[in-house]
Amino acid sequence: MPLLLFAANHARWCLILGLLAGLTLPGLAATIKPWLPMLIAGLLFLSALRIGPKAAFGNLTDIRRTLSILVVYQVALPLVFLAIFLALGVASTVAALALVLLMAGPSVTGSPNFTALMGFDPAPPMRLLILGTAAFPITVIPVFLLTPGLGDPGIVIQAAIRLIVVILIAAGVGFAVRLFWQPNVQHIKAIDGASALTLGVVVIGLMFAVAPTLTAEPITVMKWLALACVVNFGLQFLAYKALKSPGEAIVAGNRNIALYLVALPVSLTDPLLIFIGCYQIPMYLTPMLMARIFGNSPSSW
Repeated sequence: MPLLLFAANHARWCLILGLLAGLTLPGLAATIKPWLPMLIAGLLFLSALRIGPKAAFGNLTDIRRTLSILVVYQVALPLVFLAIFLALGVASTVAALALVLLMAGPSVTGSPNFTALMGFDPAPPMRLLILGTAAFPITVIPVFLLTPGLGDPGIVIQAAIRLIVVILIAAGVGFAVRLFWQPNVQHIKAIDGASALTLGVVVIGLMFAVAPTLTAEPITVMKWLALACVVNFGLQFLAYKALKSPGEAIVAGNRNIALYLVALPVSLTDPLLIFIGCYQIPMYLTPMLMARIFGNSPSSW
């Protein structure tokens, strides 16, 4: 418990140290990478345990709002970006493909954890995570049919189904525990500490492709990182101005683009690896850089 409370009080350092380790210790990143699915499932469990089923699903009004935002995030945005890229004649470029796939993706599994660590309500991003991932096999179809070179969406749909099964199991166990156990303030803080530690380990594994390229082609990495930061923070800022909800804004910029790594052919995903790795940097800096914009600056940050 003392370690978890310490981690909760110094959550930003857990994330920063994780990023630094991912960039400087490629051997450690390669070791952690095979364990990422289990670690991500652990994050989902911690989020569900912290929130509880009642707060997670809310009332009918909450669900309607979530579904409306989901349609904008996962259908309208990628199709608007795709239309712009097609009009400009750049839809087949790696950058355009990366952005369209990013926009079409559901929330990253860590969005409720990020929101909680910033001191905001993690229930809205949890709803977007669960419903967005469940709807992904349907919402991704028009994007795949209209995007040049992606082919049959069936493989991605299968991967999305596997992902929602993992989410439902991990979150279901967390919700089930909450039926028999009501955490106090100290327990909630300990859960936040466990989330911070787990997020710090997860980012090491997600950075496995960045470190070697940073050494060989630093300019290339810097360009991809600049694009990732503009898109991630820009979407969060615009979503917050429109929705006034930090958790929903966090989801706008932090999407599960890594989902495509287990679904698309290597010929398509290999060029995306650097962007996916670079995207982890603004993602994990979100709790530090966006807290003030969202109007909250918890003491631990």
